[in-house]
Amino acid sequence: MAEIKFDDFLKVDIRVGQIERAEPYPEARKPAYKLWVDLGGEIGLKKSSAQITANYTLDDLVGKKVLAVVNFPPRQIGRFMSEVLVLGVPDENNEVVLISPDKVVANGGRMY
Repeated sequence: MAEIKFDDFLKVDIRVGQIERAEPYPEARKPAYKLWVDLGGEIGLKKSSAQITANYTLDDLVGKKVLAVVNFPPRQIGRFMSEVLVLGVPDENNEVVLISPDKVVANGGRMY
């Protein structure tokens, strides 16, 4: 992987948000959910499509804090416009595990 400068890293705006709503996305090519993430007053409520069905039920998601990239351009995923990229890491089966803060933090806080 190519080495980047710290200034390049600073261009990626990663914020903490809380999942307010989660719905199935049966029209997606791969199993996915539609998420609505509250990213605080400055950014507000944003949508995301996430392939996280292997490790999470819809009930697991509502109220969960997550990290998301908020400054990528929106991306059309089927008939759903994904506005932010919710971040995760692979488990032993290469399925997504969401990245979450382990302390109480306010929505909209920027990662540094």
